[in-house]
Amino acid sequence: MVDEIINEEYMDLIIPNSILENFSYATNKTVINDRYTLINVPKETIDVCELGSIYSYIPAIYTTDSTTALDETGVTKFRYEPEYELYGTGVLIGIIDSGINYLHPAFRYSDNTTKIQAIWDQTLNNEATSGKDTEFSYGTIYTKDDINHALKQPNPLTIVPTDDEFGHGTMIAGIAVGSEDEKNEFSGVAPLSELVVVKLKQAKNIIKDIFAVSNDKICYQESDIMKGIRFVFETAKNLKRPFVLCIALGTNQGGHYSLGPLTDFLEFITTFPGLCSVISGGNEGNTGRHFSGFLTAENSTKDILIHAGDKDKNFLIEIWPQYSQIVSLVLISPSGEISTNLVLDPIKLNTHKLYIGETFICIDNILSGGRQLILIRFVNIQSGLWTIRYSNLDKINWEINAFLPSGNILSNDTYFLDSDSFTTITAPGNSIAPITITSYNSIDGNISAFSSKGYSRDGEIKPDLVAPGEHITAPSQNDSYVTTNGTGAAVAIVSGIVALIYEWAITQGNFTNL
Repeated sequence: MVDEIINEEYMDLIIPNSILENFSYATNKTVINDRYTLINVPKETIDVCELGSIYSYIPAIYTTDSTTALDETGVTKFRYEPEYELYGTGVLIGIIDSGINYLHPAFRYSDNTTKIQAIWDQTLNNEATSGKDTEFSYGTIYTKDDINHALKQPNPLTIVPTDDEFGHGTMIAGIAVGSEDEKNEFSGVAPLSELVVVKLKQAKNIIKDIFAVSNDKICYQESDIMKGIRFVFETAKNLKRPFVLCIALGTNQGGHYSLGPLTDFLEFITTFPGLCSVISGGNEGNTGRHFSGFLTAENSTKDILIHAGDKDKNFLIEIWPQYSQIVSLVLISPSGEISTNLVLDPIKLNTHKLYIGETFICIDNILSGGRQLILIRFVNIQSGLWTIRYSNLDKINWEINAFLPSGNILSNDTYFLDSDSFTTITAPGNSIAPITITSYNSIDGNISAFSSKGYSRDGEIKPDLVAPGEHITAPSQNDSYVTTNGTGAAVAIVSGIVALIYEWAITQGNFTNL
């Protein structure tokens, strides 16, 4: 069971339990929650150019929502000054991210003990410890006692070898709960809250390949995030503590509706008292990765112009029509080569494969969640200006939205020329019940240019709140402090503030059903 979850020869699929019986050919099944099950199938059963209905079950890939600034000094720090002597006592904050540098002083009390209740490192498969917990059967779980024992040793990493190679999880956790460091003028928002940390494993190469993402890109898969949420939930339940789930990850995949397995899971668990989910809205406000256009019976053709950068040789575009209709596409390369007219019928769900020069293109016509999705996959794309000539053959009034991948998956040199900065909240930020956070500059009071904007495509008002997200001081993966920007930093601040509210409401008994 463990081998197939981490084995690159197997594909992961997130299947609703209501239709699980249709996948009897799965080689392994692992329950995520009472609504979804992770199954594994041999990767050769998946054709990346003819995904069809399987696409809806492939775990989406998520990227981080904060970046590190180059300078480490002379920046504005965020420091919460509590009026009611609130420090987050008795509250847990769950961090599901790139891991944590548990050796950093920000995560230790003055007596050198840890403020981390547990770490589930999905990347470490220690034969002595892996699989001992049947629900979290891959990776290795370290308890607070394990970490405290390690901290007493000359070389703690030989005892608890988990770390944070990329630093993002360390920054997010530190902003939320970091211990006060007067010398470096730093304090987390809720310095007496404790942590439950999940270090996510990297997305499988087969999943990266399906989404045309190079293997060197840092990204995580939806199923591992869902299992991480379950781990935080179960840990908090066993400790009988209120907890804040802090998610500083996002994806442009999906229709930007309040739908999808991770979104559905968050909607469900956020109904529990003493549990709050806080999600970053994404940093797609000024990346040029969203296009929207309106077609009418009189003007039934729209050109979608895309500049492909030199560094981005492979990528996907998702086109979401407002309604399922017959459409045609014509692709025009930067050198002027023109494809044939490609008709896509939502009933036939036909696909097309073609070369334009040296560029290989797969066009998949899919029904995802009952909605039509046109998935265009470019391999070895010629750099320069591409045109997708989109025609509405049914000649009715409708809107189309197209999205390029989010985060670090693409360089800044690949974008839509006529881009739309609205409807750019990344999933799962379009969820209804969780709190979605965007960023503002605390110096001038302006919304950050990079902040993703609402609404969701089904009309939900998102984001919910703004918080400082520029020039925020945070612990780093190498025991120092850095400055960071992004809605990930903002969501960490709000997560800490929610922990302070939970201390007043639940720990102090003022409003225990919150």
